[in-house]
Amino acid sequence: MGTKGLTGRQRRKLRVRKKVFGTAERPRLNVFRSAKHIYAQVIDDDKGMTLAAASSLAETVKKMDGKKADIAKAVGSAVAQACKAANITAVVFDRNGYRYHGRIKAVADGAREGGLQF
Repeated sequence: MGTKGLTGRQRRKLRVRKKVFGTAERPRLNVFRSAKHIYAQVIDDDKGMTLAAASSLAETVKKMDGKKADIAKAVGSAVAQACKAANITAVVFDRNGYRYHGRIKAVADGAREGGLQF
């Protein structure tokens, strides 16, 4: 598959996904960002299963007021809590082709503060 016709983010995503792979011991923390919301899920690529997930649409996060970056940090800590419930302590971070900046960095910081190691 060539990269002709792909957007810059799609090319970066392919480049990142060549290296980042989630296993049962260290699943992949994937982040998706839309204009209004942010989603994070922890994936075991060996089994093709989602082990834990959180988003800005969850009731606990939805009530928050503030900047999108603050909400993204709350999503990061929510996914860390879901990982603790599933006995997951270490993950690999998949920024999904986005720059490690702004809301993507806020999710990572929230997850680290919640106790995840990556």
